Amino acid sequence: MSEREAGEPWAFHPDASLQSVLDAPDCPALLRSALTGVYSYQLRTQTTVSRTLRAFQLMPQWIAALLALGASVGLEQEDGVREVPLDRLGRLTSNGDIAALYIPLPDSACRWGEAHVARTPSDEPIVAAFAWVKLRGRLVQAARVALTGVWPEGVRLATSEHALVGEPLTVEQIRALAGRIQDRVEPVGDYRGSEEYRRAMAGAMSRRALKACMEPGGSDA
Repeated sequence: MSEREAGEPWAFHPDASLQSVLDAPDCPALLRSALTGVYSYQLRTQTTVSRTLRAFQLMPQWIAALLALGASVGLEQEDGVREVPLDRLGRLTSNGDIAALYIPLPDSACRWGEAHVARTPSDEPIVAAFAWVKLRGRLVQAARVALTGVWPEGVRLATSEHALVGEPLTVEQIRALAGRIQDRVEPVGDYRGSEEYRRAMAGAMSRRALKACMEPGGSDA
């Protein structure tokens, strides 16, 4: 991790291990939750940041947490380093080498929540939702929800995460947004869960993750 000034995001070298991210004193709680869920210490020490950014399906919970936090990636270009949002990385027609991972650090106005469903506590989640909300008073200033297990590529930002902006964070607003997310996901069924099951869980897990953002405990203060 490079030195940073106040207000600047983290800048992690692509060869840094995921364990080094977890060991950083300011590691956001949302990332801690993602990295310590089903990923072992051995996996975290042996896996680099760059490897996960080139293969989202390798560690989808980590990627979902990064997407929820609004992470971006620095790509080496002929004229220097170009910063692109992480959710656009897989859609670029030509990618340069990864120079850095940038992770915005949440402030006291930010809340987070995570919810998942799995066959056992130690299993990879069948469906998981990671939510991040920034409040200004009672109103939502920004919001993102990332989901795993309900997209063909494994992990993606929900398409309707901006629907809460300018609205109070209420149970009614959350229920409506979770319903829209459920309608828009594109799950692929398998032996762990049918398409119908995964779609239903997308709505349920999004709702639970967003509800956690209503509580003071779901905060990165």
